[in-house]
Amino acid sequence: MSLKANLSIPFANFIRRKTIKWASNPIQTQEKVFQSLIKKAKRTQFGKDHGFDKINEYDDFKKNVPINDYEGLKGYVDRIRAGEKNVLWPGIPIYLSKTSGTTSGAKYIPITKESIPFHINAARDSILHYIAETGKIEFVDGKMIFLQGSPELDKSGMIPVGRLSGIVAHHVPNYLQKNRLPSLTTNCINDWEKKVDAICGETIKEEMTLISGIPPWIQMYFEKLIEKSDKKTIQEIFSSFSLFIYGGVNYEPYRQTMEKLIGKRVDSIEVYPASEGFIAFQDSQKEEGMLLLLNSGIFYEFIEVDEFFNENPRRMSLKDVELDKNYVLILNTNAGLWGYNIGDTVRFVSLKPYRIVVSGRIKHFTSAFGEHVIAEEVERAISVVSQETGIEVVEFHLAPQLHPNEESLPFHEWMIELKDPTADLESFSSLLNQKMMEYNTYYKDLIDGKMLQDLKITTIPKGGFQKYMKSKGKLGGQNKLPRLANDRKLADELLELI
Repeated sequence: MSLKANLSIPFANFIRRKTIKWASNPIQTQEKVFQSLIKKAKRTQFGKDHGFDKINEYDDFKKNVPINDYEGLKGYVDRIRAGEKNVLWPGIPIYLSKTSGTTSGAKYIPITKESIPFHINAARDSILHYIAETGKIEFVDGKMIFLQGSPELDKSGMIPVGRLSGIVAHHVPNYLQKNRLPSLTTNCINDWEKKVDAICGETIKEEMTLISGIPPWIQMYFEKLIEKSDKKTIQEIFSSFSLFIYGGVNYEPYRQTMEKLIGKRVDSIEVYPASEGFIAFQDSQKEEGMLLLLNSGIFYEFIEVDEFFNENPRRMSLKDVELDKNYVLILNTNAGLWGYNIGDTVRFVSLKPYRIVVSGRIKHFTSAFGEHVIAEEVERAISVVSQETGIEVVEFHLAPQLHPNEESLPFHEWMIELKDPTADLESFSSLLNQKMMEYNTYYKDLIDGKMLQDLKITTIPKGGFQKYMKSKGKLGGQNKLPRLANDRKLADELLELI
């Protein structure tokens, strides 16, 4: 065992003790973050516009600062991009993280010298918590791969611009550089399919022990590895592979397929990074959910999903949240985001300490008939039904079909790509409908009341979803397919494409 591996144990225990200290005093920790953010931003343009000098407590803040999405802050961000200082946060950001936008095209999320350490350290700490709890350190000496976007930055403007994973790649600690793959040249390949081919070429002869990325793209990497080798599983290629780190999407719908590809069950760590901040990570292999990072330069607010679209929804801080309720997550950060709706919904599974699961996207739901089906319900249903029937699902998307024909009731259409296209879907479809009725009472009432007919499945040919994502320029990296929608835009585009 190397010196680095042996030193990781005391360091892991040190970090874990620090975490326990702030996690044991959650409300006080968040109050300190809140006061620090307000104090530092008083003289910014946003602070002046919103009376930060008169804000002493959270109730004052709620009166002065509205809930914003990117469009609400875009005017300030445009001034930052033009080179203006002290707009949302003192000085200017050190990076702008470019993400896909909706109504305003690309979004440019500020990353400051104060916020970047939390992006780096949180990823590190998730691994250290795993070491502290399990004592497993063998993977530290092996090769590690972080499947991510290109680290190339656009430096044509006042502030370097890049994708979050590419920005973070510039800050990987030196002690990880020797073990880390792929090479910089390969990492800079923009075409995702060519990049995965090149990564396979670099890694297929290595002893990979830790692999990290978004599950659908890791699955694509694994499938190409097996295709290029004479092996049947990843275990045969990487015999020491023991730790999978993932984020971005719910792993459960992929777990069955992934474990078959790997050939065994490996430990995993779920993380919740975003351009807006590193929000949570799985701190225990024994407990459900991810630890909400309360000491990372982010003051959190929450709005119940059921109230979010009301004219004046109730905003609350951490002390007022309850178990098993879905909340829209609102961020205030040391990168200058204020009252910012990140678009995600979360549910608390523990209050001591505060642990969450990501339950979906506030814009990604299906409620064409008042059922308000959310991502957590459809992902849970697919996962359970797949396990019970043994039918592997590669990818799926749910959309409402409002007008099938004059004589038929509307229904939920599930577009599903199967590992085995010849699988019998009759029992799968029936069980899926049953589970959806079990998980969502509104859906059950609509079925029982003859307002909807049972769901219908449309099978998508192999590679159909990847083809769709490629057509949108969103193949690979941090891009994720929306699992459900309240309209048929994606569904109709997909069906037309294939």
